[in-house]
Amino acid sequence: MKKTIRTTCLAVLLLSTMLVTACTTSSGVPPVPIATEKTSFEGPRDAKEVEAFADSVFADKMKKFNTVGSNFVVVTDGKVVLNKGYGYADKDKKIPVDKDTVFQIGSVTKSFTALAAMQLADKGKIDLNQDIEQYLGGMKVPNTSGKKLTMFDLLTYTSGVDLPDIVTDLSTDYVGKDIPMKEYLASHMPTVVRPPGEAYTYDNFGFLLAGYAVENVMGVPYSQYMENNIFKPLDMASTSVRFTPELLGRMASHYGPKGELLPLEGFAPTEWPQGSMVSTADDMAKYLIMHLGKGKYDGKEIASQKSIEQMQTYQVFADPTIPITTIGFEGYFKEKMNDQHVILKGGNVPGHSSLVAILPEKNTAFYMSYSNDSMMSLDVYEAFMNHYYPKKVEAPKPTYLTITQDQAKDYVGLYQNTRLTAVKSQVSYSDGKLVLETGTTGKHTLKMIHPLLFEDESGNKLTFNKNKEGRIAYLYYMHPAIDLVAYAQKINITSPFTDVPKDSKYKSFINNLHALKVMSGKSANLFDPEGTMTQGEFSDVLLRAHGWLNMPYAVEMNKKGMKVGLPAYESDSPITRQMAAVMIQNLKQAAPGTDVKLIGETDVWAVEAIKALVSQGIIDPDTKINADATIDFRSKELLKRQEASALLDQAFGYYSLPISR
Repeated sequence: MKKTIRTTCLAVLLLSTMLVTACTTSSGVPPVPIATEKTSFEGPRDAKEVEAFADSVFADKMKKFNTVGSNFVVVTDGKVVLNKGYGYADKDKKIPVDKDTVFQIGSVTKSFTALAAMQLADKGKIDLNQDIEQYLGGMKVPNTSGKKLTMFDLLTYTSGVDLPDIVTDLSTDYVGKDIPMKEYLASHMPTVVRPPGEAYTYDNFGFLLAGYAVENVMGVPYSQYMENNIFKPLDMASTSVRFTPELLGRMASHYGPKGELLPLEGFAPTEWPQGSMVSTADDMAKYLIMHLGKGKYDGKEIASQKSIEQMQTYQVFADPTIPITTIGFEGYFKEKMNDQHVILKGGNVPGHSSLVAILPEKNTAFYMSYSNDSMMSLDVYEAFMNHYYPKKVEAPKPTYLTITQDQAKDYVGLYQNTRLTAVKSQVSYSDGKLVLETGTTGKHTLKMIHPLLFEDESGNKLTFNKNKEGRIAYLYYMHPAIDLVAYAQKINITSPFTDVPKDSKYKSFINNLHALKVMSGKSANLFDPEGTMTQGEFSDVLLRAHGWLNMPYAVEMNKKGMKVGLPAYESDSPITRQMAAVMIQNLKQAAPGTDVKLIGETDVWAVEAIKALVSQGIIDPDTKINADATIDFRSKELLKRQEASALLDQAFGYYSLPISR
């Protein structure tokens, strides 16, 4: 899957440390950290030096990220320079990681699916620029964008679908089951809502559909195609897109951030072109050698040189200086490339992570997998680049331009992440600069380098990107803790409801939720602001406002979680204000701020939730905090639709708390 969002709402994970004695070599003996120079001669050429470097780095990083076991492969000039295991595949049984230990490689699978598609392009069986429906055997992809969806769009993460993670479906219940791709896609089909090719969004659906196209065109299961045309020609005997008893017997255990054992999870559908592969260090070394050989391995052409070069060439850019994706690979964390041409593909599933890094111009690549889903791979990547390819020249500091208030009108507004709809950002103008505010990292001042490229106070770049009409429609922020996986789209906020007065205190909340497709009106032009809601109606709106409805694994968890602490829940019964507050707080988890005192009637089960929301400024305009910090929340009154809009927009649409008034 990616840069996973399973354990955190972005790509930031809570990390813990453990004793270095848990980090062992393939022989089970703890490595002794070996001091290395800050920089080495360019490139990993000497096997002993590479091993010394890796021993030191993995001892340090495995301790930092509490990692039980890992492997590491380095390939240079077509040869394996290092293939070594660290730590344990099973810490209880003291089974060490070695070159034959099996790991789930997660979204690194996407690069293999891209390779399969490029093979078919080489043979003339698929045209990358034709409508993808030509290759789906009659299956239709709903499309409101007015532009055809192509294989090229799927493989470059620019499909434009509204639910790119609708197929991110993992469960222990799926292990051992056989769920076909065709049947699964029929009930998990998103809609193309943006012109394909226009905006980058990390996209699991796109690669599932690409894999299905390969399956349909060739008339054989995806797994069989991969086995016959990629794994066997590359002598990857321990690689598969399905679990097998033999590979499961060699698979490293899965561990959580505290070193706790996690269960194995399977996929729906069973063959997951976006992330179901398992492999070993020995096998992945052969894949790297093929890439560095421009498609050739052991005298065999796996793919044409042209196709491999396309996979290694950036196709999508946020700015001419900021590459994002190739065909199948990515270029996130540009600042860590040290001015080298690097392509990356990371992968995470619960309890396993992987990373492939290829430097085509240096004829060098590495692969690693490890037994938790932390970001340890990023630290190893950074250490590798700084050691072997240190930055030689510091980039000159940019010259900033002043932006006028009139010019700023094109940028100012609300933006919503095209993958994680829970993530929203507000751009405003102040004193010759733009201001970005998000609920993840707070406020940032943006200085203009050129009209589409800005930089925040810490040097993180932000781009604005135009749509097909030439208007600014997206932003892409390279802050390390936010928006690493997609453009954010500018939201067009209108006032469609004739029954909401122009001077209504609720107007902005109602319009925001309508624009974000969270809360619709009773009709196209009527909102019914004074109307009430049932508990079921409010639940549906709450889940949309929360923003995780497009993540299948999160839906049931959130449906259950929002009802915790309620004395009763009846879908068809009207909802009270206190019940709504508890349900919001169950998902919002707002930290109590300034102490407030409730007056009036409130049931004991709702008191803490109401106080937490009120203390953070999440209240409707008709509810006031008195000078003595008391407040009558009118807890037992029925919730009005306009009140729901205010509470939900403030809880999940605002960018920092507490909300200033």
